[in-house]
Amino acid sequence: MSSDEQVALVPDGARKAYDGLDSEASRNFHDTKHVSTNTEMHQTEGGFLKPLIFGGLDGILTSFAIVAGAAGGSMPIPVVLVLGFSNIFADALAMGVGEFLSSKAENEWILSERRRENWEMENYPEGEIEEMIDIYEKRGMSREDATQVINTMSKYKDFFVDIMMAEELALQVPEEDHKTESMKEGVVMFCAFATFGSLPLLGYVIIPALFPNSGEEVLFSAACVITGMVLFGMGCVKSIFRYVFFSLHQPFLDYMSVFEIEIAS
Repeated sequence: MSSDEQVALVPDGARKAYDGLDSEASRNFHDTKHVSTNTEMHQTEGGFLKPLIFGGLDGILTSFAIVAGAAGGSMPIPVVLVLGFSNIFADALAMGVGEFLSSKAENEWILSERRRENWEMENYPEGEIEEMIDIYEKRGMSREDATQVINTMSKYKDFFVDIMMAEELALQVPEEDHKTESMKEGVVMFCAFATFGSLPLLGYVIIPALFPNSGEEVLFSAACVITGMVLFGMGCVKSIFRYVFFSLHQPFLDYMSVFEIEIAS
């Protein structure tokens, strides 16, 4: 059995074909799935990537800024820990609640726009259909083809209203359980901020316990190393979802400029 045939038989064959940039394997998979039980797999873990990266990056840089300020002011370790952890918890709570409320408000606004589009479709369908034909025509379709496509889709009201939302307003209609999803995003934001934000402070807890005579320079250096390693790890995670081919320098490209600004300050 050839490698292309093997790719065509596995559930995530389309993704494996893309990873290898193998157009023949991709063609074989799509041809095979019409006569078998194969389904094209898509990544679903990336739905929380935004709050994870945003919360983690904000948390660790906020914490590092506190550590850098404490090192510059020669503050005692207990003061650094109290300031650091209290600030991390308060900011994490604010970020988590803010993410939940902002996501919920955006989804509610989108749904209100959908109700308006639905009302317009009920009261003046000819006008909405004409608008969609104009949009498709501007995107390159002939008037005749656009009219045929839109008239066919308009027979299915809910489907057509969702298409109108995407094409006219560039809005993605949220799922029915959007409040639950918004809550999950808020929790991810809180956990990411609190977890990553705590990492630069760990050196001020662990190192003095193991090496009581360590100076402030050692503690600050440990915080710098931990922050750099975490930024590298976050870059690696993000590159997985972007399908950036891994190299040792790639994960630093997005984050190290921000890290350098924090050190300079």
